[in-house]
Amino acid sequence: MKTKLYINNENLIAGMTMKEETELEMNNMALHACENPDNIIINRKKLAASLQCELASFVCANQTHSDNFYKVTLQDTGRGSEQLETAIQDTDALYTYEPNIVLCSFTADCVPVIFRNEKTGLIGVIHSGWQGTVKEITKKLFNHLIQVEQCDPKDFHVQIGAALSQEKFEVDEDVYLKFKGLGYADEFMYFNDATYKYHIDNQLTVQKQLELADIPADQIEIDQTCTFKDPNGFSYREDRQCGRHLSFIVRKSD
Repeated sequence: MKTKLYINNENLIAGMTMKEETELEMNNMALHACENPDNIIINRKKLAASLQCELASFVCANQTHSDNFYKVTLQDTGRGSEQLETAIQDTDALYTYEPNIVLCSFTADCVPVIFRNEKTGLIGVIHSGWQGTVKEITKKLFNHLIQVEQCDPKDFHVQIGAALSQEKFEVDEDVYLKFKGLGYADEFMYFNDATYKYHIDNQLTVQKQLELADIPADQIEIDQTCTFKDPNGFSYREDRQCGRHLSFIVRKSD
């Protein structure tokens, strides 16, 4: 199974599954965008085995391009792992302090954000498509973690996963104006005179949101793989019927 591992040590495993032609539905991990749910369960079980855990330890959300986030507890273990109906509803970011829970996020061009707090053991995932970025889901979640969960921003390490590149993320003026309205995204956009389209770097905009929440810049990593250009990427822009990557993080019990 093709998986990009961003962290793999005795305490944490975090990464992102990639497209693979030899797997069912090319290693699609999404129940909400599949040909046969049984194929997705098989793929997820393979991933679980590679993480040395059970699929029942996965927690998934029903993502809606919102700015909603959710604190996962032990009672949520297994939600959305085998059925869409049990997923955490209307949520695009998950975090937890609990060990042995695999937090999951699904993307195909959108920006996946995977994070950990070195001091508290808190871990989390964010799904930030352009709509989530404009709603500032990442900035809002980290402000919540700092203010409500009393986390020190200097203790966070963040991985921004593979997503649609600026070259391939071309939009019309309506989307451009939404990003411009943020007040800090101008340097991440340009206008293409030949096509009359704007090009936006969603990853760098998300990185800026992290920095605005006082996350140290040198503790933010960006995977520059473009999901459109890379043959291992699922791209909704390229194919509306495509599968989804699964970005994940799990902290192992002591």
